[in-house]
Amino acid sequence: MGSGERPSVIGFLTDFGLDGAAAACRGVMLSICQDAQIVDICHTVRKYAVRDGAFVLRATLPYLPVGVHVAVVDPGVGTARRPIAVRVARGDVLVGPDNGILLPAADALGGAVEARELTNRDLWLPAVSSTFHGRDLFAPVAAHLAAGDASFDDVGTEIPVNGVVRLQAPRPRASDGLLETEVTYVDSFGNLRLGAAPDDLAAAIGRLDDRRLIARVGAVELGDVAFVPSFGHVIEDETVLYVDSSGDLALAVNQGDLASRTGAVTGTPVALERP
Repeated sequence: MGSGERPSVIGFLTDFGLDGAAAACRGVMLSICQDAQIVDICHTVRKYAVRDGAFVLRATLPYLPVGVHVAVVDPGVGTARRPIAVRVARGDVLVGPDNGILLPAADALGGAVEARELTNRDLWLPAVSSTFHGRDLFAPVAAHLAAGDASFDDVGTEIPVNGVVRLQAPRPRASDGLLETEVTYVDSFGNLRLGAAPDDLAAAIGRLDDRRLIARVGAVELGDVAFVPSFGHVIEDETVLYVDSSGDLALAVNQGDLASRTGAVTGTPVALERP
């Protein structure tokens, strides 16, 4: 790296946990691009939960510098699912399996402008396991891109952007006095992120100032819930509805774990009603 050059940034997200798999991938990337600055976004994504990985990637990447970002939550590893790279309008390249994990983040970075299947084996490790593409395929491709010894065109065959797998986004349903949606992510505090925005709630409920609502998560009735700016506006152990840091609605218990109390997971239905 020459004087004054910034280090290459590689964002890295997986469901690998802490047993060494992520470290092996980091080692591969640093062996190819020694000056890389690897940002570990998350390695504790719920196992096989592609939607959870997509949520965290979308929420995080806008705050990272432009770079190459690897996301590996890949229950279809070793099958016919494609390994891909997506170039986005902001200038980043996203690398991972073609299973829906990449496009929400691409949208948050201005949209996907080009996609390629990773067919150039010269950029892979010499020996490729059928069960560890994170180490043997995605990590080395990302590192070659970050190092600048391969261009985006070099990674493989161009594919249509509209052919890249896109996860079906939840569609909130607003009616008179009722908003129906679902949990899109359960964070580490047990807070429930919802697939609806404040405008959706306003369409169903009306003015939101000082509003209290009736909430239901799955089959669990939460009863009276305050719509407040943050947790500290209510007493400890009270349930709140708020706007999260990504601009979506969320449910939480002040200093408690709402997911444990309700058994909610990604996809659990949620209803918010006018009393």
